[in-house]
Amino acid sequence: MKLWSAFLKLVAMLALAAALLGALAAVVASRQLPPLDALYAFRQTPGYVSIADFPPHLAQAVVAIEDDRFYLHDGIDYVGVVRAGVANLSDDLSQGASTLTMQVARNFFLSRQKTYTRKLYEALMAYRIEHAFSKDEILELYLNKVYLGEGANGFAEAAQTYFGKRLDQLTLAECAMLAGLPKAPSANNPVVNPRRARQRQAYILQRMLELGKISRGDYDAALLEPLRLR
Repeated sequence: MKLWSAFLKLVAMLALAAALLGALAAVVASRQLPPLDALYAFRQTPGYVSIADFPPHLAQAVVAIEDDRFYLHDGIDYVGVVRAGVANLSDDLSQGASTLTMQVARNFFLSRQKTYTRKLYEALMAYRIEHAFSKDEILELYLNKVYLGEGANGFAEAAQTYFGKRLDQLTLAECAMLAGLPKAPSANNPVVNPRRARQRQAYILQRMLELGKISRGDYDAALLEPLRLR
């Protein structure tokens, strides 16, 4: 019994030490974070699209597949991290653990190198972005910036690149197709791999249906819509 008690105390001490080291690392890293000037400047660039000008179904599709708890977390979705870790063991179509805010931080300030240091900076930048911009402004930044394959940056460019359409001309099926691109834009776009793009589209439409963003009729019609690329 004494040995067990001593073991528990040791575990508690190690956990406390790890927490303190983590907090210290976060403090040190936060002092080295870049300012958010690049985000403010980007919002003033020609061609920047306001969130009000994106089709509601497009924004809903992106949130549904990339970060369905986007409007609930503060930049880091701890529930999503656990859920994604479990889901990804068996389903490679499931969403990842990075929130939309973390992806904005990565797209503007960080590399895609998978290291603990980069993830720490990403989380700290996401937290800072959440306190500087509204949720709609963060989503707006993402929709304008993210790379979507075939040389298209942002969904306005992607709508023209893939379908030859303005944003306000996109159908629900096309919105879902474009929303599936950020995960693997070069390999899974409808030009390179239409079968994979269709699978991704169907999964996103299913998520939108489950989240109550579209009706069963909308879902069925979108699945049956032929793919018409530019």
